[in-house]
Amino acid sequence: MAGQPGRKRSEAARDAILGAALELLRERGYGQVTVDAIATRAGVGKQTIYRWWRTKPDVVLEALTAHAHRTITLPDTGDLERDLTVFLRATFRTLSGSESLAPILRGLMAEAQLDPEFLARFRVFIEARRALVRARLQSARELALDAASVDVAVDMIFGAMWYRMLLEHAPTDAATARRVAQLVAGMAGGE
Repeated sequence: MAGQPGRKRSEAARDAILGAALELLRERGYGQVTVDAIATRAGVGKQTIYRWWRTKPDVVLEALTAHAHRTITLPDTGDLERDLTVFLRATFRTLSGSESLAPILRGLMAEAQLDPEFLARFRVFIEARRALVRARLQSARELALDAASVDVAVDMIFGAMWYRMLLEHAPTDAATARRVAQLVAGMAGGE
């Protein structure tokens, strides 16, 4: 995000822009959404968007970040398998059905492969999600993993999600969420 000094974002305008971006992305798909369309739907000028975000992918990324913070949590109840299942079910729910965010994430992944500057910003989003899982694994009372193995466990969790989302060869569903959680919790020694 590239805000200019001395200019504060209007929270209402920001929310309208991010909401409009998600609505349009779900309606039209990543490739068919423009900054002009987002501005029109949000009821703001295009210059308002460019004052706060560098590119369309940056607007989309912030919209997804806000959505993830609102809808996907990772509890710490003391039951690692259950907590991972809750997290993965919520994550997988966002990747399926008529409200799926999978096409949007695929679009951002494609942008990240073509634009090294955006890739750096995209990694911040991904790393924030990974850090949440890493912290939960590290808080497990009887963790049987060293630091390097914790990172591999995090890779297993997100690898299953990304692989299934990108190739669409198998569902991202509740059964998959439960199985991945069981495997990782078992590898981690459970609680």
